[in-house]
Amino acid sequence: MPTPRRFLIIDGYNKESRAKFGEVRMRLAWELYRDLLHKYMPDAGFEVWLSSDDDTYDEYPVEELTKFDGILWPGCNMTVYHDKPEVKRHIDLCAKGFEVGLPQFGSCWAIQIAAVVCGGECGPCDLGREMGVGQKLLLKKAGVNHPMYAGKPRVFTHFMSHDDEVTRLPESAALLAGNGWSDVQAAAFKHKKGEMWAVQYHPEYDLQEVARLIEAREEKLTGLGFFGEGAGMKDYVTRLDQLVAEPNRKDLRWQLGIDDDLLDDSIRELEFKNWLNHFFG
Repeated sequence: MPTPRRFLIIDGYNKESRAKFGEVRMRLAWELYRDLLHKYMPDAGFEVWLSSDDDTYDEYPVEELTKFDGILWPGCNMTVYHDKPEVKRHIDLCAKGFEVGLPQFGSCWAIQIAAVVCGGECGPCDLGREMGVGQKLLLKKAGVNHPMYAGKPRVFTHFMSHDDEVTRLPESAALLAGNGWSDVQAAAFKHKKGEMWAVQYHPEYDLQEVARLIEAREEKLTGLGFFGEGAGMKDYVTRLDQLVAEPNRKDLRWQLGIDDDLLDDSIRELEFKNWLNHFFG
């Protein structure tokens, strides 16, 4: 009987941020990836690294890293181009993953970390924050033929939450998808002994989690002009929750710009499922 695969899940949110998610009843970043992993690989083992906590490793030991089969990178609210110990830990860990040849997959913050480790650059989004439903993602030429997108529509929408973007991909990376907000929405990185598939959007989110995230970010989003003063955010979240309960509501799907590519798990989570099948199938 084969030995179950083991994965390292990296959650870079600090204790304060994790507590905020708890207040709005949102699963933590590592829990979202744990649940996604167990959905497609029920017997997989995992370990969580809360990499922004004060009592964690300054540098994750290579000898510990080699006991895993792969690394999973949820999103994070840090900024890769700021000189902070927590950021350095992530950059160091990603680099070690490439050095020892572990397959890596991640969302949002992950694509920015991978770009920097492999020699690219990141910065603030020219258009500001992309939030909620990201529209008109288009597979590039390399993406159409890449195994991460096998079975994916050529144009799709997905859940977004980011202030930063990859401004320059390293030469070793393949650009797989983009949209009018950020040209780099997905990329495959081959570096040293390893490979990482990363997306700017969030395959681990479903509609309910997006509603909770918007609640957690109410003050920030209102300040950025996503909602006016008053009940704007609450009205929007209420409609999201109504669509969770009644996913065939034509009126809500039309008002919110949400179609099957976000409501159908087999489409929304396909990139992660394809990664598992490609490296561990």
